[in-house]
Amino acid sequence: MNGVKAPKDPTTRQPYFYIMRDKDIFGLPQKNGKGVQFIYEDGGRLINSAKITGNIAEQEILDLLKTTGGFRKLVHSIGVSVVTQDPMEKVQFVFQMYGRKDCYQSGTNIVCPLCGNGMETIISLSDVEWSGGDAEPGQIRFEFDSPGISGCVSVRFFVNDGYTVPEPVEDTEIDYTSGYYHEMITRSLLSMGNTARLEKAIKKAAEGEEVTLAFIGGSITQGAGAVPIHTQCYAYQTYRAFADRFGSGDNVHFRKAGVGGTPSELGVVRFDKDVMRGEESAPDIVVVEFAVNDEGDETKGDCYESLVRKILKLPGHPAVVLLFAVFADDWNLQERLMKVGIHYELPMVSIKDAVTPQFRLKNGEGRVLSKNQFFYDIFHPSNAGHRIMTDCLMNLFACVGANMKEGKSMEDSAELHLKKQPVIGSTFESIKLLDRNTNRDAAQISCGNFDRQDSQLQCVEMDEDIKGTPEFPDNWMYRGTENPGEPYFEMKISCKALMLIYKDSGDAQAGTADVYVDGKKILTADPHVNGWIHCNPAILFAEEDVKEHVVEIRPSDGEEDKDFTILGFGYVDNK
Repeated sequence: MNGVKAPKDPTTRQPYFYIMRDKDIFGLPQKNGKGVQFIYEDGGRLINSAKITGNIAEQEILDLLKTTGGFRKLVHSIGVSVVTQDPMEKVQFVFQMYGRKDCYQSGTNIVCPLCGNGMETIISLSDVEWSGGDAEPGQIRFEFDSPGISGCVSVRFFVNDGYTVPEPVEDTEIDYTSGYYHEMITRSLLSMGNTARLEKAIKKAAEGEEVTLAFIGGSITQGAGAVPIHTQCYAYQTYRAFADRFGSGDNVHFRKAGVGGTPSELGVVRFDKDVMRGEESAPDIVVVEFAVNDEGDETKGDCYESLVRKILKLPGHPAVVLLFAVFADDWNLQERLMKVGIHYELPMVSIKDAVTPQFRLKNGEGRVLSKNQFFYDIFHPSNAGHRIMTDCLMNLFACVGANMKEGKSMEDSAELHLKKQPVIGSTFESIKLLDRNTNRDAAQISCGNFDRQDSQLQCVEMDEDIKGTPEFPDNWMYRGTENPGEPYFEMKISCKALMLIYKDSGDAQAGTADVYVDGKKILTADPHVNGWIHCNPAILFAEEDVKEHVVEIRPSDGEEDKDFTILGFGYVDNK
């Protein structure tokens, strides 16, 4: 439902607070030829924006932003402005409310045309034609007629009578040359660890040999919050800075494999596919970033350590750097995961240690930047945040380079540490992907009515590409409207551990599926838990010995007319 009758430009004296202030946007290419910047506001994101951008601390106001009903009670009107290079550029602002029955289809869309001249347009909520099925504020979109257009936007909420909000606070410009900034970056070096493998990569780069930097992680590694995502993300910026500092010509190469909303539980399965890509030689440096994603890791660190061990054991002996990002509430899993870094003497870089201490300071007393400047939203860094992450990694590499010049080289200790007992676990270090086309001979599969292939998949911007690459395209899909009768998927496989990867979706047509192992129901896979299209791993079993198992997947009772997609499996067979 399109929800605004006509935008107006009244002069309002209502108090207000910002949820976006001078935020960069970029029109990502869409299938329809347009460009869109998506800014998600569900899952606490809008509340966080009100806190860090609008300085809202009153819980009553924050609670009202949880639902559309509360939002309408609080907000009188919305002020929106956008600045583009061409001031006559047409931009459409859409504020979508997610619906109760169908997340994406049954809610109100507040739609307003804008021009890129920086003039603020005021949208009065009394002019909006509201749907009866709204649940919560869902997402904001800035839509361009063509892709690749950059802009800078501000969005503020004018509040109704009876609500008091603080005066806006001006951010001071970030001084990237200051002593305080240098101290902040230096603070990020949690541990240099054993630098032998980094030394080898730096030496190769300086001597003109081919060197590859790879990055694996969640949405921050994918580039979320960076505008544009493919060239302003920390991974690309680090690769370019490393090449400029240590490379000679074009001998430094880049692989980016970040997938939003996924933990190392999925990362350990997709490493071969997304990072190795069929190559015999491993990258020279692999940055691992899962410190804000691994709350969803069922193994509480086993998959993370398994991934680290998997990389360290590769031919060519790549260096592994552990990168600990941080959320806007100062949270990450650094304390859990740094045990792995200590155990294997790995270089560790903590963004949390760098930025959070100075967030608590007042302006002018060692404060470098605000949370509003560092974060794009509750989860992801802005361009400034991605730059700081780059500078923190480059600080590590610079320290290694300086030690090399001083003759302080080290002997590689990884092989010795790999012989010791894991500090958390190594159950999945030899895990392999199984899908329609990969390791298909490892199992006997009868796909039954799971005979379609799903093309509506999570897509991620790999390497320097701005266009999304589908994750797990070689899948098995059950389409309920086309598959009457007895739907099932059956697989016989000999292994000691098995992981199911299935598709999450916000689509009302998606249904749950029951998973059985050797006739026993293990779980009901629900594609609506997260409410958006992405890849969801679930461990079916992990045992001491390799045994033959029979796995059956079928739609849950009453869900036979719905869809379900098996993206693939991860299996451990010790071969």
